[in-house]
Amino acid sequence: MAATAGSRTHKIGSVFSRARSLVRVGLLEKPLWLDVYAAFPPLREPVYRVPRPRYGAGQRVRAVLYPEDAVRARFYKVYGNGPKPFELTRLNFTSTCQRFVEKYNELKEEGKIEEEKLFEETGKALLASGIVLQRRGVDKAAGSRDPALQPQLQAVLQELQEKRKDEQEQPPELAGTQKENPCPS
Repeated sequence: MAATAGSRTHKIGSVFSRARSLVRVGLLEKPLWLDVYAAFPPLREPVYRVPRPRYGAGQRVRAVLYPEDAVRARFYKVYGNGPKPFELTRLNFTSTCQRFVEKYNELKEEGKIEEEKLFEETGKALLASGIVLQRRGVDKAAGSRDPALQPQLQAVLQELQEKRKDEQEQPPELAGTQKENPCPS
């Protein structure tokens, strides 16, 4: 057997065929099991098969991140899950976070707001449309008692309502000309 040390013959044929060949050549003394194996061979001859590679066994699953995931992460960090639970029974339910992300992307595409202020402006725009966002860790009852926060919130809400009111009061012909030529010359 010393002649086969280091070889890869174990990958070719079965143990029986290799042992029989080594006995014929004279490198191996005939083992006791060789005659028994020849008299009662197994139903399926045991041969070496190259193991199939297991896909994914040694690899880590890469994280799949989308651009809006950063916005979602920041939303949940600042606002938490929101005031009410998800209504998964409704097929067309849109969570507060999803509305926030959609509004964020809409304002980002317009390009009028700077990147640093975009998150806060999105919150204000949702407030103007009637979606109240409460920052995480702020008690609702304590927020209504805070006299310094109440005037600021009312001022922002009033400003947004006035903008909306001014846009609705414009005559249709003026609104059309402003859209075509936004910069006054």
